[in-house]
Amino acid sequence: MIYKQFQDRQLSALGFGCMRLPTVGGNDANVNEAEAARLIARAMEGGVNYYDTAWGYHAGNSETVMSRILKQYPRDSFYLASKFPGYDLSNMGKVEEIFDQQLEKCQVDYFDFYLFHNVCEMNIDAYLDPKFHIYDSLMARKKAGQIRHLGFSAHGDLDTMKRFLEAYGKDMEFCQIQLNWLDWDFQNARGKTELLDAWGIPVWVMEPLRGGKLAKLSDEYAAKLQELRPDENIPAWAFRFIQSLDLPPVTVTLSGMSTMEQVEDNLNTFAEEKPLNPQELKTLLDIADSMTERTSVPCTACRYCTTHCPQGLDIPMLLELYNEHVFSGGGFIAPMRVAQLPDGKKPSACVGCRSCEAVCPQQIKISESLADFSAKLGL
Repeated sequence: MIYKQFQDRQLSALGFGCMRLPTVGGNDANVNEAEAARLIARAMEGGVNYYDTAWGYHAGNSETVMSRILKQYPRDSFYLASKFPGYDLSNMGKVEEIFDQQLEKCQVDYFDFYLFHNVCEMNIDAYLDPKFHIYDSLMARKKAGQIRHLGFSAHGDLDTMKRFLEAYGKDMEFCQIQLNWLDWDFQNARGKTELLDAWGIPVWVMEPLRGGKLAKLSDEYAAKLQELRPDENIPAWAFRFIQSLDLPPVTVTLSGMSTMEQVEDNLNTFAEEKPLNPQELKTLLDIADSMTERTSVPCTACRYCTTHCPQGLDIPMLLELYNEHVFSGGGFIAPMRVAQLPDGKKPSACVGCRSCEAVCPQQIKISESLADFSAKLGL
C-alpha cells in the first residue's frame, strides 16, 4: 500500500468510500453488512486505513453499519471521516444535534476527519450565514478534540469554492473534489486543483471513476490504452492519472468498493505508483475530449450570444450544464445549479427568438438545446 504524509499522520493513498457498500436486492438502504465486513477486512489486511462515510449514505445507514464493522478493530488502526449534511438545507440549523447523533451512530468519541459536505451553489449562502453557527460550531468541536481535522467537499463551480475559501479557507485542512481524467477539463477539475494549490490545501479525490463510467470504455478507447500498457486494466488508468498530478499532490483517493474483485483490483493498483508519461497522459486526455465532444454542443464561451439575448440569459453557463447533464445521462449537478437560478434565468426562459444563433460562431442551435435541457429537467 502506498502511504501519504498528512501532517503527523500516514494515510493510505487508497481510501474506502462507504457510499457504495454491497446491498441486498439492489436496495440502497439495505446494506449487506456481512459482505461489507468481509470487504473491509480485506481492505484492512491490504493496508487501507482511511474510511469515508456520511450522514446520508445508504439512506442514513452507512454510518451505523460502519460503526459495527469498525468496532472490530482498534480505534487507532483506522481514520474515520464523516460530514455535516449541508446538501439538505433543512439541516442547516441542526449542526449540534446532528453532530452528536453522528458520534453516537458511529460509536466514536471523535472523528479523525470531518467535512462541510457538498459545498455548492445551492447551500453556499447558508454555509456562510452566521445565524446557523455551522463554522463556529465545528471549530468548537475541533477545539474540544471531537474533530481532529476539518475540511470540506465541493461539487460547486470555481466561484462557489472561492467564496467558501475566502470565508473559511484559513481553517480548512483538506478539500475533497470530484477529480478524474474526464472531468479534468470537462468540469474544470484542473482549475479547482490550482485554486487549492494556491491556498496550500491538500486534495482528497472523490469519484475517480465517475461512478463507474470510467471503469469500462468502448473497445475503440480501451484498445488505445491497452496498446500503451498491456498489463494495466482500464480502471487503473483513472488512479494512475491521479498519481501523475503534482499541484497540489493528492493525499487520499476514495473508491467506493462493493465487490471483492474491486477491492483486490484497487489493492493491486495501489501497491505502487506508476504515473503516466507524457504520451500516455496525452492519449488519455484526447480520449476524454473525444468522449465529451460526441455528446456536447461545441460552445467556446465567446459570449457573443449573451449580448443578443433579450432575456439576458447566461447562455454559455447553461450550455455547459446542458453538456454535463447529457453526457452523464442525468445526475444531480445540473439540476442542483439550475434550481438556484431565478425563473427568468433558467433554460425555460428562452423564448426561441434565435437572436443568439445569428451571431454564434459555432452555429449552435442554442434555442433547441435550451428547449431540450428544459424538457430533461422537467421545467
